Amino acid sequence: MKFKLTALLLVLAMGMVSAQQKKWTLQECITYAEENNISIAQFELDLESAKIDESDAFGNFLPDANAQLRSSANTGLSFDPTTALPVTTTILTASGGVSSSVNIFNGLRNINRLRRAKMNLLANQYRLDDLKDDIRLNVATAYLNIISNKETLVTQKAQYEVSVQDVKRTAELVDAGVLPKGDLLEIEATAAVQEQQIVNSENAVLISRINLAQLLQITDYENFDAADVDLEVPPSEVLNRTPKEIFAKALSFRNDIKFSESNVGLAEQDLKISKGALLPTLGAFFNYNTRYSDQERFNSLTGMLERESFGDQLWLNDGISYGAQLNVPIFNRFANRNNIKRSKINVLRSQLQLEQNKLDLETDINQVYVDVKSFAKAYEASLKTLDATRLAYQYSKERYDVGLMNAFEYSQSQSRVDNAEADAIRTKYNYIFRLKVLEFYFGIPITLN
Repeated sequence: MKFKLTALLLVLAMGMVSAQQKKWTLQECITYAEENNISIAQFELDLESAKIDESDAFGNFLPDANAQLRSSANTGLSFDPTTALPVTTTILTASGGVSSSVNIFNGLRNINRLRRAKMNLLANQYRLDDLKDDIRLNVATAYLNIISNKETLVTQKAQYEVSVQDVKRTAELVDAGVLPKGDLLEIEATAAVQEQQIVNSENAVLISRINLAQLLQITDYENFDAADVDLEVPPSEVLNRTPKEIFAKALSFRNDIKFSESNVGLAEQDLKISKGALLPTLGAFFNYNTRYSDQERFNSLTGMLERESFGDQLWLNDGISYGAQLNVPIFNRFANRNNIKRSKINVLRSQLQLEQNKLDLETDINQVYVDVKSFAKAYEASLKTLDATRLAYQYSKERYDVGLMNAFEYSQSQSRVDNAEADAIRTKYNYIFRLKVLEFYFGIPITLN
């Protein structure tokens, strides 16, 4: 028994360690964000509400049906509802009926409301998908920030290890009297600066992890981490496209543009509904009613007072009414005309908003395209600079090792390498991120493959 309990605790502990050590891929982060984001949940509720609105609009074409049942007792002078004669007694009566009405024509407003409801359902779907697009982009940005900070940290740790070896070697040479103690102090100062940079980078990694966790609404920041990715600059088909081609492709599928186009359609349907108020409306109705009284009646055939049965009274006292009603609007204090004017203004406003969104999209694409080209050149230049500073550093190290360069000049050479490596990482991820954004505008899913 004790062995089984120990084995169970060991399995649970291993499971907890495994859960704590899980590192999330980009796709896992995106999927989790889509499933747990509060804004997405709210927009999904709006979508469900739009489906209910569509059901309401369809229901306007159907007739309604209602049933009524009433029972009452009167003491004193009252009228028997089955005979319309006055009686002075306690009388128990009951009545019931069924009624129905249907709209035959109301200026095509029901048809236009149904079309509007369908458009609104589609618009809510576009709005939801647009929010998901924004979240995917935000998650990818935060994810790349973690990877960038991690790569910077790895580089700085490697640089620090080199400096630690330099400190040891310089200390030995100082002890041997080959180098002055000032050289050792200079190398130690360089190592101390690098150590501080490592601390800052570790904080940057932690903060970037917290930012992504908050974006995913994960509260366990300490055990949340992004998967380690050895990310190189990827080739991309989008680089062979012009900004106009990317913009044309974006117009065909971007959910924000589709949403704006849907808003134009909704405004146009609202205008049709407003115009429908100027037309006549035609409706039909049907009513069936019957009643019962507990009072006795005089039977002329028998010459006696008799109380007819409940069923017979319902049959004898029933009645049917039916008909049609036509309403013609003549004057309603300019309300209909003003509603039409407001609807026309909303159509123009939605059209202008659509054009503005297209201009914004084109501006964003052009800006990202320029940024991609600019950071591509900057990244290439940073690699050349890094290669040059590394060669210069190697040459400086060789001179320093044989005593032809002092520690200050050697430290400056090392600092230039550190700066060049940091600049190469920064421009690399600036380039990758903007490339991913440009691909996103072209309809290519965000991945790190």
